[in-house]
Amino acid sequence: MSPILVILALVVALVGFVILIYNGLVMKRQRVNQAFADVDVQLKQRQNLIPNLVETVKGYAKHEQETFQQVIAARNAAQSASTPAEMSAAEGMLTGALGKLFALAEAYPDLKANQNFIQLQNELSTIEDKLAAARRFYNSAVQDYNTSREQFPGSVIAGMFNFESRDFFDVGVEGREALSTPPKVEF
Repeated sequence: MSPILVILALVVALVGFVILIYNGLVMKRQRVNQAFADVDVQLKQRQNLIPNLVETVKGYAKHEQETFQQVIAARNAAQSASTPAEMSAAEGMLTGALGKLFALAEAYPDLKANQNFIQLQNELSTIEDKLAAARRFYNSAVQDYNTSREQFPGSVIAGMFNFESRDFFDVGVEGREALSTPPKVEF
């Protein structure tokens, strides 16, 4: 009778261990989903603010159509992106286009003093700060989740229950180039 109890105890312990690991992976996956939703909210707020900013600048710089078109095209690409990798690349390009728009604003002293422009610029700055924090939280959650699903014994459980790897929110090569290259303003 004693060997049966020992085997039964081992089976119960093993099942409990599998359940514990599975639930941990589910919790971390949900944290990644929630963090991505936070990033998505910040991106949408940013994208909704951009048309107002462009319209304000347009009133002062009517001959800068190319810059406006680049900003709007980058915004549209960002809105249509659906995966973290697509969103990262699109947001990197949008950041570069916004840099050009703000550089353009530097050339117009009346625009820099316009209260609407200043308010929009401050709102965008606040959203950028929140977005940076949301991206850091998302990437931290992804790192924690991916590490848990790749370490033994989590890798065995993750494989059995199809826990897929998640991508980091990275601006990519194009985005890093856009962020590191100062915008050119020519008249």
